[in-house]
Amino acid sequence: MYSNAEVEPYVASNPARPENLIALWQQDRWVNGGSRGITAAYSNDGGHTWARTTMPFSRCAPGGVDYNRASDPVVSIGPDGTAYAAALALDSGSSPRFAVASAVSRDGGRTWGTVRLVVRDDDGGTDKPWITADPKRIGTAYAVWDDVSVGLGNHFKGPSYFSKTTDFGRTWSTPMTIAATGQDEFALGNQILVDRKTGRLYNTYAFNHCICYSIPKIAYVYSDDGGRTWSHQRVIADMLTAGVTQPGTGANVRAGGFPLAAISRTGKVFVVWQDSRFNGGSYDEIAVAMSKDHGKHWTKPHRANKPTGRAGFTPSVAISSKEDVAITYYDLRRDKIADPALSTNVWATTTRDGVHFQPDQHLGGSFDLLAAPNANGLFLGDYQGLAAVGHRFVAVFVKTNCQQNDCPDNRTDVYSARFSPARTSPASTATATALETSRTSAVHLQVPRLLG
Repeated sequence: MYSNAEVEPYVASNPARPENLIALWQQDRWVNGGSRGITAAYSNDGGHTWARTTMPFSRCAPGGVDYNRASDPVVSIGPDGTAYAAALALDSGSSPRFAVASAVSRDGGRTWGTVRLVVRDDDGGTDKPWITADPKRIGTAYAVWDDVSVGLGNHFKGPSYFSKTTDFGRTWSTPMTIAATGQDEFALGNQILVDRKTGRLYNTYAFNHCICYSIPKIAYVYSDDGGRTWSHQRVIADMLTAGVTQPGTGANVRAGGFPLAAISRTGKVFVVWQDSRFNGGSYDEIAVAMSKDHGKHWTKPHRANKPTGRAGFTPSVAISSKEDVAITYYDLRRDKIADPALSTNVWATTTRDGVHFQPDQHLGGSFDLLAAPNANGLFLGDYQGLAAVGHRFVAVFVKTNCQQNDCPDNRTDVYSARFSPARTSPASTATATALETSRTSAVHLQVPRLLG
């Protein structure tokens, strides 16, 4: 276990009180899956200051569910200010158990109750839950996850499962499969989006078929009846990931397994993911595709990051009230190959159409990624947090605290940064640099502390 190592944050803003933000992350990460528990932070001033609490998603937290680890925390806030959180609860050991756990807060994230197990899985295949509050239906939220089972001949199934609540998280519907239901099909990173104009639900994910050789797809299914029935799968683009490694040593960075998506108030859908198509397959960068006609047509993938000749990874996306789209990501542009450190930075860019991008804004770094926990690769999280607060954005992300092996008891912390969309020509480098220093502000969100 990596004591005091925080990873994989997520953040949501409150539509009833936009300056109220709630962030969750894994606390005390284990090398072989999950963490000791989930910590939450809440802000009532748009991310300038934060207070912390624990989430009831493992047995070391007060009132927690009876599982010894937790992972994959997410949070979403409904139109009345009710917050819905979910995480994977799991037991390690010779008889692993898994569950999707949910909890509800009615006071902006200060306290949490209505703890439920949306699904129990004693076979150990459940993973990557996601929760989304309906933006118009008070008391309604949707949960999705995948569940992989392996059978004879190493054939597997990994469908998307869906459940919903209409009574503020007190009860959840019987889980149903909605995507990747065939043999040797696997949907990873399921995420529900809700079109507030039409009520359509989208479930986006990375689709894998016979992972021994096939190219993953960025795909989705949709429902126009509140989740009772779902469409056939629609493909947005191939997912041509090459992975991320340290130049020279080949040290592996765990990143890029699935897309993240966001939907605007007018129904435009943006999807971001890691992709190597822009450089001939040598290394990953940040791809984005957009649909403005309810998924009938999609733009071809465009590169969202500044081309630097170095890898970009772990993108997040959010859309402001003014239809500005923010994308945050890590990259290695400032890493020196001759230097033993793997110098990494956090950046943000904004766009309106997914084709033309404003100058990058620097949010955090440089920091040495080699100091991160190693969980099937150097691990900051399979995703990072990004939320719109009116016309501005708040990013929540992980940085390391030292160089490799110099801080074994405090490898990572969680930070937040506020920024506004850039309003200048992408060709103006000098202006972009000024924006990086004057339009962003970083806040140290988490002073590490042991949960259990």
